[in-house]
Amino acid sequence: MSLKKINTVLVAALVLFILWFGGEFILSPQTTAPGFGLPNWPSGDGGGFLIIKGIRDVTLALVLGVLLVTGHRRALGWVLLVESFAAYGDMTTVLAHHGSVATALGVHCLTATVMVVNGLLMMRETRTAAAAPATPAPQPA
Repeated sequence: MSLKKINTVLVAALVLFILWFGGEFILSPQTTAPGFGLPNWPSGDGGGFLIIKGIRDVTLALVLGVLLVTGHRRALGWVLLVESFAAYGDMTTVLAHHGSVATALGVHCLTATVMVVNGLLMMRETRTAAAAPATPAPQPA
């Protein structure tokens, strides 16, 4: 299987996973929230922050999806690398608030690391195209 196909499958899986997870936070935040890994959740009006987390995840997934569908593969590699900070940030938040270490590492860190690996593979896939010198236009005689 070519590197391009592997990258495409990995990105598509990430997009679907992030869309699903974000959608769950939007549609049923109180039932989805315990899976995030934090020991305590906001109550009352603070529950709106759970929906914000879902909207953030859906937006991150849509950006990846648009870049994948439009074929901007080098930009997709860069965005994967940048967006991994959101998942690493989620991991750090869970750990800093004495949440589930298993969830912090098994969900957030794993997701972020897969994004980094996929981003680096995407950069490798597009390296030759980015490094190729432009051929000069033919000059009239």
